[in-house]
Amino acid sequence: MKEGLVKQGLSAPEMGKINRYTRRAYTPEEVYAFSLVLCDNQVDRDFECFTKAALEKLKELFLGKTGIFDHSMRSGGQTARIYDCRVETLPERKNQLGEPYSRLVARAYLPRTAKNQDFITELDSGIKKEVSVGCAVNRLRCSICGEDLKKGACRHQKGKTYDGRLCCARLLEATDAFEFSFVAVPAQPRAGVMKRAGGSPSRKQLALGEPAAAAELED
Repeated sequence: MKEGLVKQGLSAPEMGKINRYTRRAYTPEEVYAFSLVLCDNQVDRDFECFTKAALEKLKELFLGKTGIFDHSMRSGGQTARIYDCRVETLPERKNQLGEPYSRLVARAYLPRTAKNQDFITELDSGIKKEVSVGCAVNRLRCSICGEDLKKGACRHQKGKTYDGRLCCARLLEATDAFEFSFVAVPAQPRAGVMKRAGGSPSRKQLALGEPAAAAELED
């Protein structure tokens, strides 16, 4: 089993967190648990970026939320549930804005059933890995001038560089978390199931010479 992907022999405290969401008390042998990076403070493909404060709020909001596929809201697609969240900061790495890299890491579980065995195999093999989150924030602030983008007063364009500074939308004041989804192409390249401490950098990040991606490759 890959280190970090599945925790063998779930502890009593961890099972206590899982059993808060079950109708009866499950045993460690009856559940499969895995870690995943839900989102981070990197500038994503939409040139948006969570602040660390937003990640801290999402840490609370994502507890108990369900995992689905491709953001489909049908109940038949529910496959896992988050039972624990934490924000990790890696000060030796920086995001594109020069800030310490932070990420929201979750633990999720699903029951070990015949129906779920194929999905568990896809998780173990790395086929099902990338994820995307559905959430809401109250404010979008321009990283250049600080204007609220929802008010339409900002004249800067996301993705452009001004005096050496990348323009993006800072996502502030998280208000709700809906779900996380397994997707083929996530908005955030580093979001996905973890097999160790950290996700693999994308080809795009490496091609752009992103320092954080280069440092991870070196590791």
